Amino acid sequence: MQKTILLFLGLCACGRLETIGEAPDFTPLEGSYQHHAMYSTALPRDIAPETPAGASSLWTADRMSLFGEQRAGRRGDILTVVIEIDDSAEISNASGRDRAGRDSMGMPALFGIPQRLNERLPEGASMAEAVETGSSSSYAGSGSVSRNEKLTLRVAATVVEELANGVLRIEGIQEVRVNFELRELSISGYVRPADISRRNEITYDKIAGAHISYGGRGQITDVQQPRYGQQIADVILPF
Repeated sequence: MQKTILLFLGLCACGRLETIGEAPDFTPLEGSYQHHAMYSTALPRDIAPETPAGASSLWTADRMSLFGEQRAGRRGDILTVVIEIDDSAEISNASGRDRAGRDSMGMPALFGIPQRLNERLPEGASMAEAVETGSSSSYAGSGSVSRNEKLTLRVAATVVEELANGVLRIEGIQEVRVNFELRELSISGYVRPADISRRNEITYDKIAGAHISYGGRGQITDVQQPRYGQQIADVILPF
């Protein structure tokens, strides 16, 4: 068991030692959905063929013309996703409870029985004040949640799939490396072609099932993360 643990720790250490002094590598695009969509043949469309324009005409009917459809609509097309998140939420609540009770019971006279019992009771005891109880309890609680998120980004995404109902599945990845820190931005989800603007842009709030990830990896991120031993201890230790 000890040898297994030492071997595991050694492998983890070797993996970290290999990256010392090296900048983080970019994520390869080969094998991703974007790479497959770019290099695969576009799906055929059930529309009438475009009528070729005359040689002397200023109008062309293809997508590359000035008045042609510039919005993404087929697998392999590219569109711009505009991410402008400015959300804030604040929740505050408080509750309180207070309760007090007091009970007493005595038997000062009952056919002379209390007086006879008092003679047999210890000194200072009396049936006139046989039982007396009191209780009190109080509770107060309060809680508050405050959150503020602001993020403004633009990223190019690729149409990787056309669903049977006309909805497009998109994926986008953007990586920027500065010195030894790599910033990563990824987005995926489903969009309707009608929601894509004439500028070939779509806002994040029109993406169904949107998965937006913004983070990084490198030396700075590595320093901010707890060590493996500390993470394991946080999971195992019950206190």
